[in-house]
Amino acid sequence: MAAATVCVAEPVTTDEDKVGPAQTVYAPDSGRGRVIIVISGQSGPTSYKPYAAELAKIGYYVVLLDGKDILNHSQWPDAKQLHKAIKRATSSSQAEPGKVAVIGFSLGGGGALLHAAAMPNLVSMVVAYYPFTREWVDKINWFTKRFSMPVLVLAAQRDRYKDCCVVETAHAMELAAKANGAKFELVVYPNADHGFNLKTSAPGEPNRAYRADDDRDAWRRTTDMLRQYHPLR
Repeated sequence: MAAATVCVAEPVTTDEDKVGPAQTVYAPDSGRGRVIIVISGQSGPTSYKPYAAELAKIGYYVVLLDGKDILNHSQWPDAKQLHKAIKRATSSSQAEPGKVAVIGFSLGGGGALLHAAAMPNLVSMVVAYYPFTREWVDKINWFTKRFSMPVLVLAAQRDRYKDCCVVETAHAMELAAKANGAKFELVVYPNADHGFNLKTSAPGEPNRAYRADDDRDAWRRTTDMLRQYHPLR
């Protein structure tokens, strides 16, 4: 990951309430920052806290959510919780006004692609690491037609974790997205497995999946996207 440029205040965690889902907020000490919503995998937010903190060190106001709150198996098409999270984040006194960027991992990556990528009035860009796509294998054209802003997918060639996020579906998504005129980029890491950017795997995820070179490259591509489509002011 990139070197830190500013300090970060202690993260603040709040439970789910009527305003929105449970969240942990990382705010830059420099003051206000543009909002990034980070959505965890199914194992929960813990493994993704270092990533969220690094984004805040760059100068962003970062909200970390649990992927299970955003992509619920019983409510696939329901984007209500993500809408609430975005509204709450952009209402913060430490948030710059405007659209948010959304970065998701695994289950959260699926949520980012299904929900955030179809919110052009609220979201500037989407990055999805090894995203959950199993549910939409037979609906890939419908799925990608909803992409309405720049989308970057970072996939792992060897990913067979619960067959949730296989590279074959990522390639099919790329073909369909480009046929539909979406601004879409797919990067495949040939020796990577699910969770390749996580130094410590969560219980149930592939062990020793971390690949430093792939992590650095994915971080570089993500921050390049942020500079282009969601720059700091």
